Amino acid sequence: MSDYGGRKDFFIYVLIAHCDNYPVQLALIALFLVVAVLLVVRAANRDRTDYRRFKKLRTTRERQLVLRRWLRESFLVNGGLAAAVLLASWNFIVPASRSALDWPPLHWLHDNLGGGFGLGVGIGLAVTVGLVLVIPMFLLRRQVDELPAIGDVGALLPRTRGELKYGFGLSINAGVVEELLFRLGMPALLFGITGNGALAFLVASILFGLLHVYQKVWGVLGAVILGLVFSVVYLLTGSIWVVIIVHALVDLRSLVLLPIVVQRVWHKTEDEAPPIPTV
Repeated sequence: MSDYGGRKDFFIYVLIAHCDNYPVQLALIALFLVVAVLLVVRAANRDRTDYRRFKKLRTTRERQLVLRRWLRESFLVNGGLAAAVLLASWNFIVPASRSALDWPPLHWLHDNLGGGFGLGVGIGLAVTVGLVLVIPMFLLRRQVDELPAIGDVGALLPRTRGELKYGFGLSINAGVVEELLFRLGMPALLFGITGNGALAFLVASILFGLLHVYQKVWGVLGAVILGLVFSVVYLLTGSIWVVIIVHALVDLRSLVLLPIVVQRVWHKTEDEAPPIPTV
């Protein structure tokens, strides 16, 4: 009877605790649905309207006006969503990371690569990958006419010197805002709903991929994989600044460095803009 009574008391305790947290979970679910729907619908709408029109633009002046608007909207919309999600899920940030690190593969990696050593490994790996991706472009810069890319991103690449500043701004904005949202806020929010850290980071990475739906299937898949890599780097280093810097560098490579090196856009004036590269 005592064992039965103990189990019954424990069941009642769990039930009461669940009921006490139910309003909080319901609010977190509502916030997640609002943010997810807004992000996906906005990305789909960009694919259906904005990006298709943007690809038809031929003058750099028209392109710069659109790029300026996209930079402003991205900062305000995604930055505002990141702030709202972080405010609602702040108390879940640390528990979400600890829960994710309980997943055996991540636990093993954290034990072997965590802490300061992991931070050094992460930075070293990022530098190595960056060199591997960039050096061939310098070696082949006079033999390559189009920039290599994953997904339908050719139209985004700067065509003139005047567009480089927007490539720089979009890269920095993406590194800061998207990492705060998808590697810090959304996983914490999802952990508050599911109680599973690994699942939370996985779903956040998928949502990050869907944000790139305008880049077609390969762009979405590439973004999901990149999101998972960023998640692992964040969890192993414990520093959001590391993934912010890595993310910004990855985008700067595509939107600033390669256009300068391969297409030599630094030397191209507005009247010499080449045709939009096909990818």
